[in-house]
Formats: sequence, structure tokens, C-alpha cells
Amino acid sequence: MNTRSIASFLLGTALALASTSGAMAQDKTIKVGVLTDNSGLYADLGGPGSTLAAQMAIEDSGLAAKGWKVDLISADHQNKPDIGTAIARQWIDVEKIDVFMDVLNSGVALAVNNVVREKNAILIDTGAATSDLTNAQCSPNTIHWVYDTYMLANSTGQALVKAGGDTWYFLTADYAFGHALERDTAAVVVKSGGKVIGSVKHPLNTADFSSFLLQAQASKAKIIGMANAGGDTTNTIKQAAEFGIVAGGQKLAGLLLFITDVHALGLKVAQGLNFTETFYWDLNDGTRAFSKRFSERMKNKAMPSMVQAGVYSGLIHYFKTLEALGGNPHDGAKVVAKMKEMPTDDPLFGQGTIRADGRKLHPAYLFEVKKPEESKGPWDYYKLIGTTPADQAFRPLSDSACPLVKK
Repeated sequence: MNTRSIASFLLGTALALASTSGAMAQDKTIKVGVLTDNSGLYADLGGPGSTLAAQMAIEDSGLAAKGWKVDLISADHQNKPDIGTAIARQWIDVEKIDVFMDVLNSGVALAVNNVVREKNAILIDTGAATSDLTNAQCSPNTIHWVYDTYMLANSTGQALVKAGGDTWYFLTADYAFGHALERDTAAVVVKSGGKVIGSVKHPLNTADFSSFLLQAQASKAKIIGMANAGGDTTNTIKQAAEFGIVAGGQKLAGLLLFITDVHALGLKVAQGLNFTETFYWDLNDGTRAFSKRFSERMKNKAMPSMVQAGVYSGLIHYFKTLEALGGNPHDGAKVVAKMKEMPTDDPLFGQGTIRADGRKLHPAYLFEVKKPEESKGPWDYYKLIGTTPADQAFRPLSDSACPLVKK
């Protein structure tokens, strides 16, 4: 090759690299995937409502007017980790999904967490509860947004023990979420001076809780901790009423309860239940304004759950981060690192931060379900009992086993 050819080759290469670099800097195409339970026991608290919340975040971000193209797709993982993993790989490899939202079900979330890290995508988990997502199985590509089992245990468990509920028996969903919630709550109960008498595991999406409830009733524990969620929780509460468990002096602890569960139960059955959430539609002007818009688009059939609110909140921060980066949204770890640098602020969860382990920090609220005569209208279900500040609600960073945390 002569000197002129070499010069021409080098010039062409330089121009190609410059063109590629410019294209990367101007890359403003994003694909959002809502991976949720669209048809099972968690569909009401996530499902189509999570997809709607994502669509509202896209619209409210204003990115389209700034030259961005944002596509949104959704799929049902059927609460099966193998199906969730298969969808995740297909979405990243074929659909070119940049960010996963919701991912209800802890077993599915832990599996997808591994795929997202391997493929350098992003997981903003608003649906799964297991605190392992920001502990032993943390990832530079994952943010845990709304709540976790440590927070639920720390708030509800501690409050009930202090109120005199010092003996516990757990009725636990037999998969990653239930195991983590029982583990974290039991630790808080013992630390607070209480005692765990025993526990029983039940399959996911169980119709008949009679044998499990009879064991809990026979234990004589003051508190029956329901380490389950969604339809499993509502079925537990309904069938416990049939056995006269609460009337007999034992108290049910809803360790993870959603407004959709209270709505399904009705105030006559749910009244008096204590539980923890990080979002309620009637907390303030910001939550009310969003919830009114959400409800109208749901044809007034529902108010948003904290999972659905988290989808909106998480995406709003993600979009702000992409604007700050100026483009090229496809390096997941880089985007997540920037998300952690920037303070969070939105109308639903207020101001907050994201820690090195991926834990999003905001206050936790202890609620009690109102009596029917206390409710002033549709969806007016909660009384605020207490608030745990953001810096106290979640596992201390010093106690984290996450390798991302510098000790």
C-alpha cells in the first residue's frame, strides 16, 4: 500500500469514527418494557395499570417535543422465573429494550436482575419486594424503587410488637418474596423483644387456606403475620374471618397490603388492618392530581397502587437522567450510575436519593384501614398512623452485603 493509499485509508477511518461518534451522541431512541403480571393474582396492583403509568410518564416527560423517540411494550411473565427470563432475553436481544419496569414477583425479579446485568440493560424494579435486590444480589444495572421486605418488616413488625403483639406465627407464600418477608420480619420481631412461635408455607395463588389458618389459630400467637400479597392476602383475610380468628383475639398483620386489596375486601372486612406503604393517592396535592388523571384513564375503576405509582416515578427520573446525559441511552450501567448521582424529585414520592446499592430512599407510612363509617367516599380507605423518615425506613447502608458498597 503506497503513502497516498494509507493517507486515504486513515482519513476514511477517521471520518467513519467521527460519524459514528456523532450518531452515538445524538442517539435519542428509547424502548421501555413493562414486565408484569397481566392476568394473575397481582394483575390489579401492577398489570395494565403499570403500563398506563409508564405511558403517562412518557407523555409527561415532554421528551417527544425534544427530539426523543420512546417506544413502550408490555408482557405477562405469569409469575414464572423461566418465562420472565425468556422474555427478558428476547426483549434485549431482539426488541432492544433499554429499561425494564415493574417486574412484580421476587422470583422473576431476581432472575431478570441477572439477565439485565449480563446484557447491560436497566431494571427499575417497582413491583418485587425482596430486599436481596439491594443486598447480596445487588447490581450496577438495577434500582429498587418503591419498597422492600426489610422496610415492611421494620415499619409494620416493629410497630405491632411495641403495641403488645409479642408472639408471632407466619403464614408465608412459598417462594423468594415470602421467604424474604418472613426472614426480615422475624428478625425485627426478635430484635424488638418478641418471639416467633412458628410458620407454615403455602403455594402461590392458593384458593384454600383452611389448613394453614387452623395451624396459625392453634399456635395461639397474638399476631398472624401474612407474608404474602395480592390475591393470596385477600383470600387469607376472608377465610380467617370465616374461622373467627380475629374475633377469637388473634390479630392479622398485613405485611404487604395494597389499596387494591383493601378495595377487594371492602372496609367491613378490612377495617383495623395495619400495614406499610410508600404511596397513597390521598397523601397530598401531588398524589391526588396524578391519581385523578390515572383513575380517569382507568375509567374510574381504580386508584393507583404504590407499584404503579413507582413505575411513573422511576421513569420520570430515568428520563431526566437521559436528558442530563444528552443521548446514547444504551449503556445501562452508565445511565444507572448517573441516576444515582442525581437527586430524585417527583409529585408522587417527593424528594429522595438513590444509594450506591441501588436502594431508592423515601419515607414509609404506617396506615390503618378506616371503619366504614369513617370513609368519606370511594377509595377513602386509609388513616395515617405514623411516618418513618427516608433515612430510617430501609436497611442501613453499613449493613448491606452489596459488593457495590465501599466499606
